[in-house]
Amino acid sequence: MTSTSQAIEKAETGAKALIQQYADSFAAVLPSHIENPDTWLRLAQGALKKGKRGNDGKYELEVAANNNVPVLLATLLDCARLGLEPGTEQYYLTPRRVKKPGGGYQTEILGIIGYQGIVELIFRAGAVSSVIAECVFTQDRFEYAPGQQERPLHEIDWDLDDRGDLRLTYAYAVMKDGATSKVVVLNRADMARIKAKAQGADSQYSPWQTDEPAMWLKSAVRQLRKWVPTSSEYIRERLRQGGRDPVLPAAELPEDLPAINSEQDWDDDDPGRPFEVDDEPVDAEIVA
Repeated sequence: MTSTSQAIEKAETGAKALIQQYADSFAAVLPSHIENPDTWLRLAQGALKKGKRGNDGKYELEVAANNNVPVLLATLLDCARLGLEPGTEQYYLTPRRVKKPGGGYQTEILGIIGYQGIVELIFRAGAVSSVIAECVFTQDRFEYAPGQQERPLHEIDWDLDDRGDLRLTYAYAVMKDGATSKVVVLNRADMARIKAKAQGADSQYSPWQTDEPAMWLKSAVRQLRKWVPTSSEYIRERLRQGGRDPVLPAAELPEDLPAINSEQDWDDDDPGRPFEVDDEPVDAEIVA
């Protein structure tokens, strides 16, 4: 085997081996509904083999993972803590381009909770029977008067070849007792503010460019999450301990991991607003 082949093999197996090395630590923080931690680990390892391969035969995600191993471990720890599936539409693993301390650029792993991941967290609490999230286009009919209508009226002409431009997005949940949660409605101005806070949104590789309706839906569901229970395990443990915050099991990972939290800007305690329009700020450019 040539030295080049050996280098490629080392790069392709390094991150995978590292995930396996800390298998017990990831399993320690996975919620109880993940019955088979080995499946979660295989998803994490397999996710690094997705995406493009460069001329050197390396997968871009695994290259990004090996460029900054602490970020990889911290990202997977965040995913495990949430109990979501890494490398899926629940929790995306993407390469991002960042500045290196000594100058120049490199890619590293960026974890982004997806639309389906947020819905999963909502359903997991056990209080919701359904989540409705839709985009409204200019050719749709949409009516909603808070205080007068419990739920929006949204009519779509399915015979149209083109429903027009994106106009609104909304989301609400139907609770198991039949009640309707708060209805979140965002307009184009709201979405413009959200997009402006998402650095790299103008990149040709950004989902804001490749799948804008999905980003609108995600933004609406993220706001809805603030109004419905999202962690049954947290609630059960908190009640068991008499109202105290539960202590998560310790994960025996390197102590110098960066602080990564894919939902760090979701919570807003400002009572002056019914909900805060925001989205993950990304201090990097997401690459293809």
